[in-house]
Amino acid sequence: MTSHFPLLLSLLLLLLLLPSTLASLSTHKYTPSSRVILYVNKIGPYANPQETYSYYSLPWCRPDDGHEVNKKKEGISIGETLEGHELRSSGYHIFFSTNSPHKETSCTQTLSKYDVNELKKAVEEQYFYQMYFDDLPVWGMVGERTREGGDYIFTQRHLSVGYNNDRIVEVNMTSDGLEPIEVGHELEFSLTVTWEKSTKSFHNRFERYLDNEFFEHQIHWFSIFNAFMMVIFLCGMVALILVRTLRKDYQKYEREEEVDLEGMERSLVEDSGWKQVHGDVFRPPQYLMVFSALLGTGWQLIVIVAGVILFAIAGPVHGDVYEERGEVITAFIVCYTLSSVVAGYTSGRYYRQFFPTPRLEAASRWQMTMGLTVLLLPCISAFVLSGLNSISLYYGTTASIPFVVMFKIFAIWCFVSIPLSVVGTMFGRHFGRKNSFPCRVNSIPRQIPDPVWYGNPVFLVPLSGILPFGSIFIELYFIFTSYWNYKFYYVYGFMLLVFIILAIVTMCSTIVSVYFLLNSENYHWQWTALMSGGFSGFYVFLYALYYFYFKTNMTGLLQTCFYFGYMGLQSFGMSLLCGTFGFAAASWFVRTIFQNVKVD
Repeated sequence: MTSHFPLLLSLLLLLLLLPSTLASLSTHKYTPSSRVILYVNKIGPYANPQETYSYYSLPWCRPDDGHEVNKKKEGISIGETLEGHELRSSGYHIFFSTNSPHKETSCTQTLSKYDVNELKKAVEEQYFYQMYFDDLPVWGMVGERTREGGDYIFTQRHLSVGYNNDRIVEVNMTSDGLEPIEVGHELEFSLTVTWEKSTKSFHNRFERYLDNEFFEHQIHWFSIFNAFMMVIFLCGMVALILVRTLRKDYQKYEREEEVDLEGMERSLVEDSGWKQVHGDVFRPPQYLMVFSALLGTGWQLIVIVAGVILFAIAGPVHGDVYEERGEVITAFIVCYTLSSVVAGYTSGRYYRQFFPTPRLEAASRWQMTMGLTVLLLPCISAFVLSGLNSISLYYGTTASIPFVVMFKIFAIWCFVSIPLSVVGTMFGRHFGRKNSFPCRVNSIPRQIPDPVWYGNPVFLVPLSGILPFGSIFIELYFIFTSYWNYKFYYVYGFMLLVFIILAIVTMCSTIVSVYFLLNSENYHWQWTALMSGGFSGFYVFLYALYYFYFKTNMTGLLQTCFYFGYMGLQSFGMSLLCGTFGFAAASWFVRTIFQNVKVD
């Protein structure tokens, strides 16, 4: 026992010292004169949000304290890395609640020809830099160009820090000391810090970064009200048209005489209408395996979006922890991983409906459906992101994904996502609803007549996607502006309302589309339903084109590829999500109207 006493004593001392050691890392509490590290993050042209480089990629002074040695490693998450954050020590010695009595010189530098070219390029392209002080972000410009055309760099920075008791609640930075960028000119970089007591609450310290005037503008509330009125109008229109029309259809078909055809079955007299396709409407869609995989992926995306929004509303991105970088991306990865079981279950369940016996199911290669469900979204995302990552590596930006992070994501996908998808597929295959169609499927497919113009899918699909896109049009502007113009998006309550409205509008418009399709005696409604709701994703991409050319000043191959790569993935995901909403509503609608029709 005595031999272990020194070890136990050392552990006890370590536990006693640990809270003060980690004060600035987790609790954000400081003791008087304890050191507060100013971290530098990234730098890049203001017009291109994705073109960011390491702070020390510019040829300016590197501190003796070691920008490589003091690289911030504690608490780095996958989401933080994917956002392109690369925090390193600035080298300044800053102590809590202690005013710097004089300028603290970081270093001096004599500009070479290479330094002048790089710094002038940064000034011409309006490079900004980002720093973090106690996890609060501050920004500054590298320099500025005068009206006479001269390029100057800021060499003096001043931090004004507000603190409440033992916590930092506010940070402001100003830049001064313009020096010309000339070969042989000696620059002296310095920093001063002023500490001021504040009554601001620590839990509300991030509110100053939230643009309330922009996000809670009257037009934002009006857009929600307008979308809500659209829901009421569209639901009322669907109820008025479909309920009254179907009632007339039922009454008309009940009055029609039934004739016996060769003693085999009774059929309706020749007439046009949705009831004529009762023997074919529940046929499996073409390319059933692909359709099942798309459907499963769509439900997975619905769960992911709903989960991330609820996670954001619950609090992790509000108040004192809003500044935790990468939280939303981390939540997205977690939701995607866990929702793989939903993708497997829904795809397996839908595929199983059309093969009621084990013998038929064994011949149907259901394993390929499971494989498509597992690979569809990851392969498309990996293809796009690999191309973007290659471009990012070529330019040397912080947006490039390190190999270690790629390996972690791949391991999560292999050892968590895939097994959950397989388990979900097995549950859907064995315990999902089997064939419960209200009408028997004929052995010989019915010939589809030439449709009228309003019953043609070429007309129905694009028209059906307009209303869902219209319901989210204003919210898209706020989301795009937040992501591509350095604003912190925080109105997730608005996003949840818009998400619900989008689901309702998509369902209603798809039901109308499918009704017109069936009324033209076209029983291939599944793909039409999926594409009708999903076509809103195409309109989202068209809006992204408009936003890029008329609302931003983005330039260069890297930024253009990142913008359209991300927008392409977002539009594809929107198509699957809305298409799944539409198909779910259309499937319920088709089952409902045909189960009320008595056909022998």
